[in-house]
Amino acid sequence: MKGNAAKSSSEFTSSNELVVLHEALVKRIAYHLMSRLPASVQADDLIQAGMIGLIEASRKFDPKQGASFETYAGIRIRGAMLDEIRRTDWTPRSVHRKAREVAEAVRRIENEKGRDARDVEVAEEMGLSLNEYHKILKDSTGCRIFSFEDPGMLGEAGTQQSGRHADQPLENLQKGDFKQGLADEIKGLPERERLVMALYYDEELNLREIGEILGVSESRVCQIHGQALIRLRARMGDWLND
Repeated sequence: MKGNAAKSSSEFTSSNELVVLHEALVKRIAYHLMSRLPASVQADDLIQAGMIGLIEASRKFDPKQGASFETYAGIRIRGAMLDEIRRTDWTPRSVHRKAREVAEAVRRIENEKGRDARDVEVAEEMGLSLNEYHKILKDSTGCRIFSFEDPGMLGEAGTQQSGRHADQPLENLQKGDFKQGLADEIKGLPERERLVMALYYDEELNLREIGEILGVSESRVCQIHGQALIRLRARMGDWLND
């Protein structure tokens, strides 16, 4: 009994040390995400969620798996922060509704013309000025940071789908089908939209950095990003509404 107790105490101390040594990692990840989120998201909330992820990582880390603790903990910390963002969705329902209406307009135009819908065409279809249309794009995306393989990136319906019985085999299969379908649709986006998606989700650049690469304003990058998400929502509509 004494041996087991001593081992348990040693492991606990080791876990605590890992947490203390990597507190700065939590703050670094939190502030990196903050640069890509609306001002309504509080850094303290992300840090609190990240600390929970760090504690869980310290308890579950197995050095025999080959990865360093910092790499393993970074994944768990970022995942905990993203879960917190999903849980406290700050987007009003009216914004989700407008995004669905835009997606439906894009779908109608693309089905009719057999090509990518243009900004001017979508605005005209909805009876909006181009500025009003661009504002909807900006509001509806909130400049999301989720993985482009996450159904939640496409809006309310996808978020509900992704959080439902995720451990069941059928749900896992459906999610896998969604990822493959979405990857195929991303390849079919207009070149500039595809590039923004890659820089934003794969390279994790912020809007300002992408704007510098493309030679356009930060606001314009957000519009392109929003248009890409709306177009994907339109093209993945059957899956999202299933």
